[in-house]
Amino acid sequence: MSNLPITSLAALPFYFSGRFPKPIIIRRCLAEGYDTYASRELFDYIRDVSLGLGVLGVKPGDRVAILCESRPEWLVADLAILSAGAVTVPIYPSLPAELVGYILADASVTVAIVSDRDQYKKIEEVWAEQPSLQAVAIIDSKGEEKTSKNQCSFSEVRELGHQRLMHEDGLGRKYKENAMAISADVLATIIYTSGTTGKPKGVMLNHGAIVANILDVDTMVHIHDEDEALSFLPLSHVLERSSTYLYLFKGVTITFAESLDTVVRDLTRVRPTLMNGVPRVFEKIYSRVLEAASEFSPLRKFVFNKSLRVGSVQAKALRAGEAPSLMCRLFHPIADRMVLSKIRERTGGRLRFVVSGGAPLPVVVADFLFSVGIPVLEGYGLTETAPVLTCNPQKAPKLGTVGMALPHVELRLAEDGEILARGPNVMTGYYRNKEATSEALRSGWFYTGDIGEFDADGYLRITDRKKELLVTSGGKNVAPSPIEQRLKHDKLIAEAMLVGDGYPFISVLIFPDFSALASHMRAPEDMSLEDMINRQDIKTIFDDIVERVNDGLPSYEKIRRVGLIPAALSISTGELTPTLKLKRRIVLRKWDTEIKSLYA
Repeated sequence: MSNLPITSLAALPFYFSGRFPKPIIIRRCLAEGYDTYASRELFDYIRDVSLGLGVLGVKPGDRVAILCESRPEWLVADLAILSAGAVTVPIYPSLPAELVGYILADASVTVAIVSDRDQYKKIEEVWAEQPSLQAVAIIDSKGEEKTSKNQCSFSEVRELGHQRLMHEDGLGRKYKENAMAISADVLATIIYTSGTTGKPKGVMLNHGAIVANILDVDTMVHIHDEDEALSFLPLSHVLERSSTYLYLFKGVTITFAESLDTVVRDLTRVRPTLMNGVPRVFEKIYSRVLEAASEFSPLRKFVFNKSLRVGSVQAKALRAGEAPSLMCRLFHPIADRMVLSKIRERTGGRLRFVVSGGAPLPVVVADFLFSVGIPVLEGYGLTETAPVLTCNPQKAPKLGTVGMALPHVELRLAEDGEILARGPNVMTGYYRNKEATSEALRSGWFYTGDIGEFDADGYLRITDRKKELLVTSGGKNVAPSPIEQRLKHDKLIAEAMLVGDGYPFISVLIFPDFSALASHMRAPEDMSLEDMINRQDIKTIFDDIVERVNDGLPSYEKIRRVGLIPAALSISTGELTPTLKLKRRIVLRKWDTEIKSLYA
C-alpha cells in the first residue's frame, strides 16, 4: 500500500482540514439547534487540546483514557491524543467504577478525559489505586468546585494549549512536524474487550492497522463529501470510531445524535445519507412499521403487503445485477409512492445505505430494508482486526452473508472451520498478556474464534461461534462463564447458563439443586419439580439471587429474565461432558422453547 494519502491517524486532522474546508464538518444535535464546528475550527480545537495535554504531562507513548458518551469532544480528544503521539484508551461510559479502575490500572493511564461529574465520580472511587494517573479533565464541568488539585475542565486543557501556541515561537510548525513524523508502527490505541476469564483484554492497534482498514473499506463502500452521516453508536466501539475516521477522510459531515433516546427525533432532523447501526436498531424499525401496519384496515393491509412484495422482488433483481420484470417496473413506482417512500421518511428519507455490524442481522430484516429502498450492507470483523475483515460490496450484496474479504485481507478456514485472518489491519497483540496473544496469533494468522464457510463466489457466511462469548443484538460482548460461576456459588443452583446471543438482552437458564431446594422449602416428598419452580415464593428466591449477581455488572451484562428449568443436567443426557462442563449447544437445542419464551 504505497503512496498512501495518510500513513497515520495523526495526519488525519491536517488532511481533512486542508482538503475539505467545509463550514460544517461535525455537529451535535441539541434539544434546540446544533453545536457545530467548521473544518478549520475543528482542527484548531484538536491542536489546542493536544498541546494542552502536553502541559498536563502527556508524552508520546503515554496512555490517555476517554470515559465519555459519543459527542464531538470525544473525537477531538481522540485525535488530540493521537497527534501528540500518545495512546487512546477508550472506556465505555456504562461500565461500573470497578471495571473502569481495572482498565485505568492495567493500561497505566496518565490522564483521563471524562464527560461529566457522574463519570468523574467513578474515577474518584478508584483513584487511590491508580499510581500512574496524574490528572482528570471534565468536559461538562459547569464551573463546579474542584474536589482534587489534579482535576480540571476540558476547556482549561484547550486554553492551556492555545496559550502555549500564542507564546511559544514556532510551536504550530513543531506540532505539525511531530504529528506527521508518527509512523505507521506506533501504537495508537488499546481497546479493552470482554474476555472469557471475566477480565477485559487490551487489544493493541497501531496507526498503520487502522489506516490500512480505512483505506480498504473505502474501496468497498463509496462515500463522498456531500454525504451526511448520523452517528449514535458508542465511539468506544471500534466500528463507529473507525467509521468517523473514514468520514473525515472523505469529507463527510458527521452529526452526533444528542443521545440514544433522541435517535428517532434526530433521524428526521438530520435526514442523513449514511448511518451505522447494530441489528437491534434495524429490528426496532422493522417491528414498529409492522406494528403500525397491524392496525390498518383490510384494504390498507393488502396494499401495504403487496407494496413490500413488489419492493422485495425489485431489490432482489437489482442485487443479482438483473433487470426487474416488466410487471415490477410498472407497479414499483405506485408501491413506492403509496407505501415505501412513507417508510423511508421515518429515517429522514435520504439514506443511500446503512451499515449493520456487531452481530448477525436477520435476513427478514435485511430483506425489509432493501424492499423499502434502504440498502443495508453487512460486514464482519473484530476489535482485533481494526475492525473490518469482510464487507458486502454495494453493487452486489448477498443477504445472509457478511460479504467478501477486503482487498488486503487474507482469509482461510482451519480444519474445524474456524476463520483465520491475516493482513495489515491485524492487532499486534493483547497488552501485557502474552498467553492470550500467543493463543490468538499463530504463525502469522489471527484465530477469530468464529466458524464460517465460503460460497462459490467468495462470500463468507458465519455459521457458529467457537468461543463462548455472547453477542447481543446491540453488539455488546458478554463473557458468560464468570457470571455463571457467581450464580453457582449459591447452594440452590446446580447449574446456570446465560443466553442472549443475537437477542436484545441477557437471560439465564437456572437448573436448581432440587435436593437443596426441597430441604429449603420443606417440600413434601411427592412434590414434582414443576410444582416446586412454579411457586411464586421460589421464583422470588431465584430472582433475588440473580439481582445480587447483577449488582456491579455493566448494564449490558445484567440478567433481565430468569428461566427455571425443572430438570437436572447429567452426562447421560448429553448435556454435560465427562468433566462436567456444559455442552452449550445441546442445552440450547433441548431448551429452545423455554429460551424463546424468555424473549416473547
